Amino acid sequence: MPAWRRRWSRRWGLWVLLVALLVALLSTLVWLAGRYESSQVQSRLEQDAAQTATDIRAALTRNIQGFQALQASSPTPDSWLGPAAELLRTHREMVRVEWRDAALTPVAHVETPYRTSVFEKLGRDSSFTDVSFACAAARRFSGPAYSSSYFLPQADGLGLEVLDMCLPVLFAGQLTGYLVATYSLPEILSELVGKQVARDQGVAFTEADGTRLAMYGSPARGSRAYVAQQLLDLPGNTLVVRLESRLGTPALFPNLLTALVAAMSLALVAVLTLLGRDMRRRLKVEHDLAEALAFRKAMEDSLVTGMRARDLQGRVTYVNPAFCQMVGLEAKELLQQSTPPPYWPPEQVSEYQKRQASRLSVGANLPREGFESVFMRRDGARFPVLIIEAPLINAVGKQTGWMSAVLDVSEQRRIEELSRTSQDRLQATARLATVGEMASLLSHELNQPLAAISSYATGSLNLLQSASESPGEAGTLPHSEDLQQAMRRIAEQAERAGKVIKSVHDFVRRRDQVREPIAPRALLDAVMPLVSLQARKLGVRVLMQVDETCGPVVCDRTMVEQVLLNLARNGMQAMQGLDTSQIEKLLTLRVRPAASNAQSRWVEFAVIDQGEGIPENVAQQLFTPFFTTKAEGMGLGLSLCRTVIEQHGGFLGFEPGQPRGTIFTFTLPVATATASAPAALLA
Repeated sequence: MPAWRRRWSRRWGLWVLLVALLVALLSTLVWLAGRYESSQVQSRLEQDAAQTATDIRAALTRNIQGFQALQASSPTPDSWLGPAAELLRTHREMVRVEWRDAALTPVAHVETPYRTSVFEKLGRDSSFTDVSFACAAARRFSGPAYSSSYFLPQADGLGLEVLDMCLPVLFAGQLTGYLVATYSLPEILSELVGKQVARDQGVAFTEADGTRLAMYGSPARGSRAYVAQQLLDLPGNTLVVRLESRLGTPALFPNLLTALVAAMSLALVAVLTLLGRDMRRRLKVEHDLAEALAFRKAMEDSLVTGMRARDLQGRVTYVNPAFCQMVGLEAKELLQQSTPPPYWPPEQVSEYQKRQASRLSVGANLPREGFESVFMRRDGARFPVLIIEAPLINAVGKQTGWMSAVLDVSEQRRIEELSRTSQDRLQATARLATVGEMASLLSHELNQPLAAISSYATGSLNLLQSASESPGEAGTLPHSEDLQQAMRRIAEQAERAGKVIKSVHDFVRRRDQVREPIAPRALLDAVMPLVSLQARKLGVRVLMQVDETCGPVVCDRTMVEQVLLNLARNGMQAMQGLDTSQIEKLLTLRVRPAASNAQSRWVEFAVIDQGEGIPENVAQQLFTPFFTTKAEGMGLGLSLCRTVIEQHGGFLGFEPGQPRGTIFTFTLPVATATASAPAALLA
């Protein structure tokens, strides 16, 4: 668009803004005038409501004073009737006046001359409860009290809301009776409220919940209703005086010409102000944009994560300095270069091209999941990377390419390798520690065959010595059969000692981590020599239960044997201190099929002891590294056992035995058909 058209459009927009501003100002003036008039009406109505409540309260107080004067001038019921009738003729709001004795029994009464008796239909006894409550309150207050209002149906089909006022009659300080006056609520409004107040307004008595009891007058018709309420506190009762008024649409502001001139002047000043503000705003926006671009550039330059953008054809359109430093190339060497990029290893170009084509064909629905790859630096060195890619969407929601975050994971892979090496060393250390703990058992087990060898050798020497002193027949040695028997015993004991040493050597020596199919019984047979050593010392009987239908499992033999030995030793140590006269020290090694599915099959190994069980507080930390209940323990055994089983994809857990003891179980995967062929050799 040409510059003059842009300036014209901007000026036209300012004039439209000026007109809109003038209209808004006039509308605001009219609205403010209406609001002011409404507030004035509401304020007057609030004042009238307060004045109405004051007038009613004052009139009722004067009536009470009249009753007191009547009682003083006419102390007997006979002399009281005439003045009471005169009082009702001058006060239309009262419809009945009664003299009752101290027991609330009516003695005399006078009805208003202006209407038939309001109690004609229901009788006076129907309101005895309200009268008794009012008189009880009057006796308690030692003064007048009012009852709650109640409704009296009339003979003409209408009704009347009334309330009673009870005034105690005292003689020489003693209660002799009550004066009870019945008020008509509509007549109170018509007689005691000022005529000026009720001329254009509606006056009503309501209860606290808004229920209308009586009303006098009707508000003038108008488009808006105004309401004011005032509490009328009477002894024993509280009423709400409600005033209603209606008002039409308020008139315009009186001096409209002055308002228009002032509004136009203000509008001109506002337009000039807006022009200056527009210029300052444009400068500020340009400055903010420059700062935002500079901040974005600084942020991209400081990132340690490589950022790469590609278009829909796979060409690189943006790289940040971290990516350039990662691959050892300049940005100009990477941008808008045809595939393959220079950081792809030549031997993997075809594979990467297929992968890129498949990912680009997916479009914006590509899942935002990371994948690993290998990049090449300028010097030809390969390094592993993790790539997280997402669609690049422009401002109108259209995909223009792909944005990738590239992480060099070389250091992470090195740390993982160190971790694996440390884990291997820790496993070997744990095996050596186990053998160290069993040193006394090994010495005892080796001492027996060595002592037997020594005894048989001494006996053989004695036989040879006796043969030399008393030679036998020519060509023969005396006691030759005894010597042969002694030599066989020596050979057997030497073989026994060699088996013990070999089992320890096989357990301790480090082997490569190779997962291979192996029969479950072969795993138990491999650890039984060491288990039997400790079992004989601790007086434990070891029982093996192997389900021969279990197939070979795929595992690292050395690690799983260590798990079995650790669990067996823990089980035997848990049974120390038992009363063997009642409970047998029995350790059961059980193998059976575990729960499986169509995709995988599992074998369950269980080590069952008859000990005291595991307390709840110990069970919560049982697999925590360096947590132990043994004085000489390191707290690594069960933690390493769980790590080993989880590395095989299995699960290691425990549960209480029945009726006593603990059952430790772990699972290993069954070898597939292709991997199970060598299992027979390993068994």
